[in-house]
This record gives sequence, C-alpha cells and structure tokens, in this order.
Amino acid sequence: MHAEHTPADATAPGAEPAALVERLGPVMLITLNRPSARNAVNAEMCVLVGDALEEAERDQDIRVVVLTGAGDKAFCAGADLKAISRGEPVIPPGREHWGLAGYVSHSISKPTIAAVNGLALGGGTELALASDLVVTAEHAQFGLPEVKRGLVAAAGGAFRLMDKLPAAIAMELLLTGEPISARRAAELNLVNRVVPGPEVLDTALGLARTIAANAPLAVQAHKRIALAQGPAGERPREEPGWAATAQALPLIAASEDAKEGALAFVEKRAPVWRGR
Repeated sequence: MHAEHTPADATAPGAEPAALVERLGPVMLITLNRPSARNAVNAEMCVLVGDALEEAERDQDIRVVVLTGAGDKAFCAGADLKAISRGEPVIPPGREHWGLAGYVSHSISKPTIAAVNGLALGGGTELALASDLVVTAEHAQFGLPEVKRGLVAAAGGAFRLMDKLPAAIAMELLLTGEPISARRAAELNLVNRVVPGPEVLDTALGLARTIAANAPLAVQAHKRIALAQGPAGERPREEPGWAATAQALPLIAASEDAKEGALAFVEKRAPVWRGR
C-alpha cells in the first residue's frame, strides 16, 4: 500500500523524527516514534502530531485518523519525565491549546482511533481517552499513575476517566495510581476491541476504513452531536474539567513532591514525600 511520509522539519539531520505521519488512502496514520523512550512525549512530538491533526482537519480526503506507537512495548509512557527533570518543556510555547502530544485537547471533526500497541500509562491512557475509539493489544495496560510521581493527570485524564467509567472504579484508579489490563479495560467499556499485539494496527486500520467508507458529513455530524462539539470543535461539557485541571496544575507542578517524584523516577528509587 502506498504511503506518503510527511517531512519532519523540527528533526535534526540524521535523527529519527519523534512522530511519523502516513497517508493510507482516506486514513491518516500517526505513529509516536520514540520507542527507546517508550514513546514518551517531548516538544518535537507535540509539534509533529499537532500539525498532522491540523492537516487532517483541512484535507477533505482524510476521513479518519489513527494514532499508534512505534514498537510493541509501549503505546506512550506519557510526558518525558527525564526532559521535565532537565527543565525542558514537553509542550512547546504557543502549542499549549493542543495539549499533551499535540492531541489531548486538539479536537477535530474527523473520527480518531487509538491503536494501543503496548503500555499506555499516564499520558498514554490520556491519549486513549481523547480518542473516539480504542483498539488495544492484549498485553497493554492502562492507568493514571501520576499520584505515584507527585503529579496530576493534567491531560484530561481525571475528568475523562470519571466520564468513561463507573465513578467508584474511576476514583480507585485515580487515587491508587494502579494499572488495569486490556481485558479489564474492555470489561469496563474503556476500549472497543482487544486483539493480539501483531493485529492491533491492522484491526484499527480496518475499523478506520469501515468508517471512511461512510458518508463523511454524516460521520462528522454524529461525532459532533455525540460529543456536543461546537462549530470550532470545542467541547463545552469538558470546560469545567479543564478549568479545574488548570487551577490545580500550577500548585502541584511547583510542589516539592512533584520535583521529588521526577527525580526519584530518574534515579530509580522510591520517592520520599513531604506533602508540600
């Protein structure tokens, strides 16, 4: 199958881009491409993914977007904590409105499918929650372990998880930070399909082609109605969640515990919390 690769202008010569973009007929495939870092999100990835979504929104020939990760170990490990510990932003200035990976708060009219090829913890789960449909590998895991690092699920995870799951289950996952298996995620209706790892991408692309074969205006109208999207893709129902997140984030991010959580991760040791 023919695929066109979008050039990655932000990538240093000779280096692999942090995300790959392919056009597979009416489907745009975006691959998070930092497998050695478990596809953790850095600033370059935000730009490449965000720009790809903008292109998908403009191009009438693109009808569905599929998001996956390189390799078979991890879909996305969330924000790059090593970059954070070095004081580097993982969302570049001017792209904040798109959210983590240029994706989580970047609403488009075209349907989006997450093809979860491995671990999807923290920001990885938030990318899945931001997608319209989710196809996952049997060995994948989902969860929001931010409390184990002194952080908050700031990419929409806290309120979207409460919206997707029974309140008691969502609260348990948020407060314990413990993961769940792909099978458990399916039982809770958090994902659409669970398949063997090698079949994840083909299954997601097959689902995308089924959607793409339908009338595009009708498909987009159903998405807009179901999500109560405004004409510019905004989601008024989510505004209180984003506002609460924005209020909590600066306080938590500036705390001693947040710094300790990132440092403990880098040093591979248990954190010592101070509660301040």
